[in-house]
Amino acid sequence: MGDNTRVHANPGRRHFLRTALSSAVVGFVARTGIELSAPAKLSAQTNLSPDAALQALVTGNQRFAGNQLTSIEHDLNVLKERTVDKQEPFAAVLSCADSRVPVELIFDQTIGHIFVTRVAGNIVTPEIIASLEYGVAVLGVKVLLVLGHSSCGAVKAAIKADGVPGQISTLYAPLRRAVEQSSGNFDKAIEANAKIQAELLRTSSTVIRDAVKSSKLEVRAAVYDLATGKVALS
Repeated sequence: MGDNTRVHANPGRRHFLRTALSSAVVGFVARTGIELSAPAKLSAQTNLSPDAALQALVTGNQRFAGNQLTSIEHDLNVLKERTVDKQEPFAAVLSCADSRVPVELIFDQTIGHIFVTRVAGNIVTPEIIASLEYGVAVLGVKVLLVLGHSSCGAVKAAIKADGVPGQISTLYAPLRRAVEQSSGNFDKAIEANAKIQAELLRTSSTVIRDAVKSSKLEVRAAVYDLATGKVALS
């Protein structure tokens, strides 16, 4: 049979997919406390408080660590269609660029739910601040999480401070404070860095600071454990 067999979708299958997506959305609503005024408009953040947004990330990570993912049940074609013209993520995450930290996956979230910025060492830069300010001021995220992770190569390199090729050493300066606070202890430096970067976001951005003061946003730090898959809030 040729390609024509894939062009015309089976009406029964379309109905099944729509029903499955509706069930997935209802499950997401039940878990996070989100109220959707119109089920046809999938909005991750509707009526979601900062505390509820943080809890949605926590419970999502619990599902990930327990091998009970639900985000894979969503119909990706429908989700893509509904997020073509706009995005309404409920959370923003500043993560390390490490390939072992797939943010949406470890929080069991899907397309349109998390606004992700990534840079080695999950450090705050002017570009990162600008991106996250967009997430807060324009997209209306409810929680901003700075996510460090175990065995972070950027933190390890900053502790050693060895000669490296190219511009890799530019990462050392932003990580120096965490290294000093931890007296060179690797794990403590990773946690300290996440806290330091979170505090920088709270204090160096008027947009983020004002959103926190008005209780529209919560900024937290956390560390992801590569071995267990668990995220620990700091």
